[in-house]
Amino acid sequence: MASETSVADEKAPAGLSRYEADAEDGQDGGGGDGKSRLSGLLWHGGSAYDAWFSCASNQVAQVLLTLPYSFAQLGMVSGILFQLFYGLLGSWTAYLISILYLEYRTRKEKDKVDFRNHVIQWFEVLDGLLGRHWRNVGLAFNCTFLLFGSVIQLIGCASNIYYVNDHLDKRTWTYIFGACCATTVFIPSFHNYRVWSFLGLLMTTYTAWYIAVASLMHGQAAGVKHSGPTTIMLYFTGATNILYTFGGHAVTVEVMHAMWRPQKFKAIYLLATLYVLTLTLPSASAAYWAFGDELLTHSNALSLLPRDAWRDAAVILMLIHQFITFGFACTPLYFVWEKLIGLHDCRSLCKRAAARLPVVVPIWFLAIIFPFFGPINSAVGSLLVSFTVYIIPAMAHMVTFRSPHSREVRHFFLLLLHILLPFCLY
Repeated sequence: MASETSVADEKAPAGLSRYEADAEDGQDGGGGDGKSRLSGLLWHGGSAYDAWFSCASNQVAQVLLTLPYSFAQLGMVSGILFQLFYGLLGSWTAYLISILYLEYRTRKEKDKVDFRNHVIQWFEVLDGLLGRHWRNVGLAFNCTFLLFGSVIQLIGCASNIYYVNDHLDKRTWTYIFGACCATTVFIPSFHNYRVWSFLGLLMTTYTAWYIAVASLMHGQAAGVKHSGPTTIMLYFTGATNILYTFGGHAVTVEVMHAMWRPQKFKAIYLLATLYVLTLTLPSASAAYWAFGDELLTHSNALSLLPRDAWRDAAVILMLIHQFITFGFACTPLYFVWEKLIGLHDCRSLCKRAAARLPVVVPIWFLAIIFPFFGPINSAVGSLLVSFTVYIIPAMAHMVTFRSPHSREVRHFFLLLLHILLPFCLY
C-alpha cells in the first residue's frame, strides 16, 4: 500500500489521498458507453491541465483590451516592467494560497471532515487557520472584488458589441447580455468548466495576437507621440489596471478544490502567468507603438483598429469569453450564497440554479447604472485586488507559519518578502 501512494501523494495529507482516489475512480468508472465518456471529456475536469486552462483563461479577459491604454499612461518601459512584476508577484501569492489551502484541508481531514459535497473557499481557509476576524475580512474583500469583476464583464460585453452593432445603445446591450450571463447559474462548479476554459483561452489568444498583428500592419499613426507617463495620477492609474490584470487568483481555492490532486497546483499559476505574458506584452506593446498617446482617449484598443472581418471576429470571441469569465467570477459568489441559505449540498441542479438568481440580479443592476468600466477597473485594482490577491494572502501565510517550528522549514527570505510585499504594491 505504501508503494502505491509514495510518489503520487508525496506531501499530500492522508484525507486528500483518499478523496483523490475516490474522485479518480468516479472519473474512470461508469464510463462503459460512449455518451458517458464524452460527457466526462467535456464536462468533468479535475486534472492539472484543467486547472492550468482555468487559470490562464480567467487571468485576462476584458482587461486585455485596456492594457494598451495602460501603456499610454505608463510608457513602454514601465508598462512592460509592471506586467512582469505583478505577474510574478501574483504567481507567488497564488502559491502561498495553495499552501494555506493544503494546510487547512490537512487539519480538517485529520478530524474526519468530508469535503466531497462541499467546496472549500478562501474565507473558510482563513477561518480555519486564523479565526473569524480574518474570515470576515477575507469574505468582504473577496466577495466585493468578485462582484465588481462580474460587473466589469457585463459592461465590457456591451462596450465590445457596440463596435459590431451600434443600432442599440450600450445600456440596452447590457440588459441583453445580463440575461445571457444569468445562464451561468446552471454550471454547478469549476469541475464543469473544462471545455469552456479551453475555448476561452483560444479566444483570448486569437484576440491578443490580432491586436498585435493588426497594429503592426497598420503602422504608426501620422504624428504619433509616445509621451507617457505625463502625470503621476495617470502613471499609477495605469499601474492599477495592470495590477487588476494579474489578480485573477481570487478563485484560486475553488479551482484547487476542483482538482483531483490539488497538491499539484503549486506551479500551475506561474505557468499560466507565463503564457498570459506572451499574450499581453506583444499586444499592448504593438498597439502603443502604433497609436501612442491617442490611446489616452480610447481605453478599448479595438476602437482604433480598422473595422473588418478580423476585428469583428475578435469582438465576438471576446464576448463569448466574457460570458465564461462572468461565470468564473460569479461561481464563488454562488457558493457563498448557497451556504448562507443552506442549499450548498443540494443535489438538484434546478433548485440550486433558482437559488443562485438573486446573486445575478444586483450584478446586472450595477452594470446598467455604471456603464463605464475604465474607472471601475482602476478602483477595483487599487483597493480590492491589492488586498484580496496580494496583501491578505501574504499576511495570512506569515501569521499561520509564524511559530519557531514552522519557520525552521521555510527560508528566511520568504519571511522578508512577506514583510516587504505590502509596501511594494504601493
